[in-house]
Amino acid sequence: QTVEHGFPHQPSALGYSSFLRLMAIGTRSGAIKLYGAPGVEFMGLHEENNTVMQIHFIPDQCQLVTLLDDNSLHLWSLKQHSGASELQEEHRFTLKGPPGSPPSATQITAVLPHSSRELLYLGTESGNIFVVELPSFRVLEDRTITSEAVLQRVPEDYCNRRLCELVEALREHPKNPDQILIGYSRGLIVLWDLQNNKVTHHFLGSQQLENLYWQRDGSKFVSCHYDGSYTQWPVSSDNRQPEPLENLVPYGPFPCKAISKIYWQTTKNGLPYVIFQGGMPRASYGDRHSISVVHGSQQTAFDFTSRVIDFFIIFSSEPTAEFDDPSAMVVLAEEELVVIDLKTAGWPAVHPPYLASLHCSAITCSHHVSNIPLKLWERIISAGSKQNIHYSNMPWPIDGGSNIAPDPPQRDLLLTGHEDGTVRFWDASGVCLHLLYKLSTVRVFLTDADPNDNMNTLGEDEWPPLRKVGTFDPYSDDPRLGIQKIYLCKYSGYLAVAGTAGQVLVMELNDEDAEHVVDHAEADLLQDQEGYRWKGHEKLKTREGPVRFEAGFQPFVLVQCQPPAVVTSLALHSEWKLVAFGTSHGFGLFDHQQKRLVFVKCTLHPSDQLALEGPLSRVKSLKKSLRQSFRRIRRSRVSSRKRRGGSGNASEVQEANAKFDQDALQEMELAPVQRKIEARSAEDSFTGFVRTLYFADTFLRDSSRHCPSLWAGTNGGTVYAFCLRVPPAERRVDEPVRAEQAKEIQLMHRAPVVGILVLDGRSTPLPEPLEVAHDLSKSPDMQGSHQLLVVSEEQFKVFTLPKVSSKLKLKLTALEGCRVRKVMVANFGSCKTDDYSENDLAVLTNLGDIQIISLPFLKLQIRYPCIRKEDVSGIASCVFTKYGQGFYLISPSEFERFSLSTKWLVEPRCVVDMPEVTSNNDEHKSGVENAVRKS
Repeated sequence: QTVEHGFPHQPSALGYSSFLRLMAIGTRSGAIKLYGAPGVEFMGLHEENNTVMQIHFIPDQCQLVTLLDDNSLHLWSLKQHSGASELQEEHRFTLKGPPGSPPSATQITAVLPHSSRELLYLGTESGNIFVVELPSFRVLEDRTITSEAVLQRVPEDYCNRRLCELVEALREHPKNPDQILIGYSRGLIVLWDLQNNKVTHHFLGSQQLENLYWQRDGSKFVSCHYDGSYTQWPVSSDNRQPEPLENLVPYGPFPCKAISKIYWQTTKNGLPYVIFQGGMPRASYGDRHSISVVHGSQQTAFDFTSRVIDFFIIFSSEPTAEFDDPSAMVVLAEEELVVIDLKTAGWPAVHPPYLASLHCSAITCSHHVSNIPLKLWERIISAGSKQNIHYSNMPWPIDGGSNIAPDPPQRDLLLTGHEDGTVRFWDASGVCLHLLYKLSTVRVFLTDADPNDNMNTLGEDEWPPLRKVGTFDPYSDDPRLGIQKIYLCKYSGYLAVAGTAGQVLVMELNDEDAEHVVDHAEADLLQDQEGYRWKGHEKLKTREGPVRFEAGFQPFVLVQCQPPAVVTSLALHSEWKLVAFGTSHGFGLFDHQQKRLVFVKCTLHPSDQLALEGPLSRVKSLKKSLRQSFRRIRRSRVSSRKRRGGSGNASEVQEANAKFDQDALQEMELAPVQRKIEARSAEDSFTGFVRTLYFADTFLRDSSRHCPSLWAGTNGGTVYAFCLRVPPAERRVDEPVRAEQAKEIQLMHRAPVVGILVLDGRSTPLPEPLEVAHDLSKSPDMQGSHQLLVVSEEQFKVFTLPKVSSKLKLKLTALEGCRVRKVMVANFGSCKTDDYSENDLAVLTNLGDIQIISLPFLKLQIRYPCIRKEDVSGIASCVFTKYGQGFYLISPSEFERFSLSTKWLVEPRCVVDMPEVTSNNDEHKSGVENAVRKS
């Protein structure tokens, strides 16, 4: 396993180091991830798997501290090893109180790493502040700031009214490291002198405190409160009781939500940026997740589609700089990372190079294409750049560290299909999974939503001035739009996508916007069957007349399967201009050049009623079949009692019933590992479900002439082979493609067929369409005899062609106790020499293991544990690449990438240099900043 792509699942904490220019994200499962310049990534995992509550970088160090929800503190360091940096956990520590003290006495609520780099101040629920030495985590008991010591300088009437409890915020004075600001949740704020251990100023707030922020020069600070207000306080050099300069409720006068965090940023033009989270009117906007930016007369409340975890502002960190001059706002929401450019008019979003929200609409399928030709790559990027005109051109602001990994050897695409009918094209060449282009199939169909609706348009006087940001949108206009299968031909630029309601779209790449009519064709897969009635969803309604499409992949033909069941398999042959598709009812072949249906084949068994239920009534059907099974058992018991009741004695009847119960239960309860390998009944549900489709130019009728062919494998262990007559190029437009069934193979064990492959005379898998024409593969050997490999869930079986006689088999389930879930031919190159490579089968089983099996002799080479066997969705989402890598979902928003090949490894390799440290604090800071920039 090499790298995780996507957005961390259930993020819980955010940290940023302006010194290292690195960002850290913690999750509920105890993971911590660091990000810098594209390609600079580090990951650590707390052994406890507890939620990360807070992350704090140690000033001017390659270190950070995490606080978990079990109240433990962990010190992490970036250390260099073999020329690259690694994230390592150095120490862990739990604050303990005196014997008999309640847990609240040491429950940490606020953490302040001091600029001395040697101390950590820990505010607690009890109101006491403990001082801990770094890196040893030794508690300096004589330096503890107790709530009693604080209350000595606070007026008595205030003490009586409000307890000095729960430290909400700790902030170091920006100009004087001997002073810290302490904020208590009940509203009291004090400035504490660390040298003399006393309060120098106290500030009496009347509202529950949420957070504090120092202004750059240290003359003022801002407090924000639970009632949706913020207050600006002066800090004078004398000891006069300070009065607030201003107290504002930005979205009042009605009751507002809490402002949980605030920044006050100074600028050269004199107008500050006031940036705060929350504060919306409770009644009307209480459910919004917002961060407001106010700069003079400009004000925008950025509205996020998921809960805001935390945010930070990137501003000038030069100690000599007079102003903050903020450049970007980085927001970690529960489902995505959003960066706003504060320098450009209109404050546009910045396109992130990593941490992509893969699940902005739920992922329904994936398809990987290796080694994309440069021309196609550039055309896809060009189409994507036209979609990104609303994004800022600002360089990525989190740019710490250096990526020292070698450049990717080739251009790879990962395509993800989504529930909302979109297909996203990701650059999967390197460590950063980056969105290149998004294709939507929605325009072909009539849905409830108008594609021209703009969620962001605001009226001039609308208040609050909300603006939707981010891409996370889990709601689909219609679940039937969901993409189930994708097939891209990288040589011709043809793309086929198929969906939940039996829709198959064939597209081609167009560099310009265009308006045209999408041709329609229907494929009735039940045409020869009587008495069947589809009980599932209806097909999608299509738009009449010309449809406008933006530059990129544009559909030119729609094939609609009837009944409109989920498309379960798809194959495209761009040289022959044919597309094959299969559902739970059968399969069909469509000529997309002549826009004509070539044939359909119904694979439905007469008893296969479940295939007509549709996915929405699947649960009912499962309950019904379970009920029927139990009824059958009961009926059998009753009938056996009746038969034996007259003559046999009671013990005989009991024994017979016990044996029947045992047999029935054994039949029902056998785990996958122990499952008997025996013929399945043809009455098993979904036997006609088409699992795989495959085009091949091979010997099907006799050994002297090869011809194009289409192969289909079903859930009931049947393989169909059709001979195709594709007219030569000069007559291709006029003459029809003809098809004739040539073979039908029924596997004795009736296990679902998950893969079909033809090997040429050299026992090499046949090349992809157009691969030979582009000089990227040798021509297949048509002199020697070809072989057919059929992979079922339980066996691998090699047949000779054209006779289809069994030659070799490997019984995987009988030997290993597992079943095949995914299979693909992978090419393994040697990392020592470019002259050697071999083709093997990469096989994923239901136990989450990956097995490498040799071709053509079917010998097991090696087995790797990869995915937990309980992770059914991870196993279902796995996709192999042509060169022995793979991806699978470890959460709805993250792919884990793995490699089976020593030659093709894509993993982060980066370095974060530690600049030299000088003793003078100001010199140290500025020197460090310069060194970081140089490095």
